[in-house]
Amino acid sequence: KSVTPKELSIQEIKDLENKFADSAIRAEKAGFKCIELHMAHGYLVHEFLSPISNIREDDYGGNFENRIKFALNIVKKVRDVISENMILLVRISATDYADNGWDEYQSVDLSKKFKDLGVDLIDCSSGGNYSEQEIIAEPNYQVKFSKKIRKEAGIMTGAVGLITEPDQAEKILKNNEADVIFMGRELLRNPYWPLSSMKQLDGNNFPPNQYLRSF
Repeated sequence: KSVTPKELSIQEIKDLENKFADSAIRAEKAGFKCIELHMAHGYLVHEFLSPISNIREDDYGGNFENRIKFALNIVKKVRDVISENMILLVRISATDYADNGWDEYQSVDLSKKFKDLGVDLIDCSSGGNYSEQEIIAEPNYQVKFSKKIRKEAGIMTGAVGLITEPDQAEKILKNNEADVIFMGRELLRNPYWPLSSMKQLDGNNFPPNQYLRSF
């Protein structure tokens, strides 16, 4: 049975903002060269962003500016404690697929603010915060979000979701619909996808012959 979450106090929210910064410090000390803040798929930050889930009546709820405050504060605090050359990404759900929910227009406005705060790239996913969402999951179904945010917010974007073929990924990049392609399940299915894709697209003979016995 689902349990209704309790509303965080203002102090608890500020503590969480600081914990994001603390974790970024640990990540950099551990040697990571890139940090991605996950603000999508119905997790906590997405719950603040979306008017479907954010029913707070204080400075962290209500209008757009209030609902994005938690996300912006996290980015500010993380950017302040990491090196200038540390790459900072943010993953968002570009839409809730719901009337009166979070949508791509708000995502563009939020991405503009992220850019001003030093975010390098927006990882454009969707959904996850509305139990009755209807998503037609087909190849490239989320690419329209990375294209829109890239064009209208003027920030680099990543496309994700049912991108499985080399030619498909290459076309997205060449059409300026995204700057990078993110993949998950396909790489679990075929961990040698980068190798086979390179051969298919470039005819590159890698690895060198002396390593072929490993494949």
